[in-house]
Amino acid sequence: MKAVVIRAHGGIDTLRLEEIPTPRPRPGQVLVHVRAVALNNLDVWARSGPPGGRPVYPWGRLALPLITGGDVAGVVEAVGPGATDLAPGDRVVVNPILSCGQCAWCLAGEQSMCTDYRIYGEHIPGGMAEYTVVPAANLLRVPDDVSLEHAAAAPVCFTTAWRGLMTAARLRAGEDLLVVGASGGVGTAALQIGRLAGARVLALVGGAGKAAKAAELGAVPIDRLTHPQFSAQVREITGSGVHVAIDPVGAATWPETMRSLRPGGRMAICGATGGERPDIDIREIYQRHRRILGAPMGSVSDFLMVMGLVFAGALVPVIHAVLPLAGIREAHRIFEAREHFGKIVLVP
Repeated sequence: MKAVVIRAHGGIDTLRLEEIPTPRPRPGQVLVHVRAVALNNLDVWARSGPPGGRPVYPWGRLALPLITGGDVAGVVEAVGPGATDLAPGDRVVVNPILSCGQCAWCLAGEQSMCTDYRIYGEHIPGGMAEYTVVPAANLLRVPDDVSLEHAAAAPVCFTTAWRGLMTAARLRAGEDLLVVGASGGVGTAALQIGRLAGARVLALVGGAGKAAKAAELGAVPIDRLTHPQFSAQVREITGSGVHVAIDPVGAATWPETMRSLRPGGRMAICGATGGERPDIDIREIYQRHRRILGAPMGSVSDFLMVMGLVFAGALVPVIHAVLPLAGIREAHRIFEAREHFGKIVLVP
């Protein structure tokens, strides 16, 4: 089969489409013929190396060589012994959350808190290939009326956004929500989830073009290029600040995001694409009763909730471009240049 194998950190020229053996499913596993795989920050970091040279995960670096790709949808090709709930021909999407299934956190349904928490496509081979092997328990059937491109564009970003907004911050109807980095995968997901929850959504983007697209999705856009101290614009719109903010960017936006919160506001943190060491005055947190909530990815129930809403058409992943797998270098270029609004999907 053809696969994008990352053998060393570097620029996009290190990305090569290779011919490698097709894997075989072991007991409890399923061989999936990949029809769509979406790009995430972790795919780029696996290729370029973690930002600042520090490990992406507390427990260490990713092992190379690696086939990335955690957002995957396809068709079941073969099933291993014991994988009795699926059959060849089934259309499926991958739940990228991997955990031990036995610890207290897993038994409580909080898989992302598991000490053995991992991500498919980062800690085991993923779907940036024609075929991939997946634990049967991590596959969900996709209805016939849902495209596999849209199914693949949802898991990582929509699960993360749902976890941050609904499970952690408990966003309520009538509240004001600030979505930082609203043009990315998590951002476009959070924008839609916020609207669905009945919140007024303020979308922080970079540039007039992205602002217009955010407005089309029902958000009040704020252009960070013209409003670098965007908290002032947030307060001008809301009066006293937002009830909830979700920030996948990190250090580059943290201080202004914090100042955008009203007293008692909640801030969900789900990434550090713009740096992991913010310059913040902690008095802005405790003196105004603000809360910071860590929300990486989510639980199985978070995944099932958002995928159910995607399947029902209540949430629709925004797709910026669909490229062939051979266009992997162009996909990484677009992603790193931040030219996209929504997800970039590759089709093997």
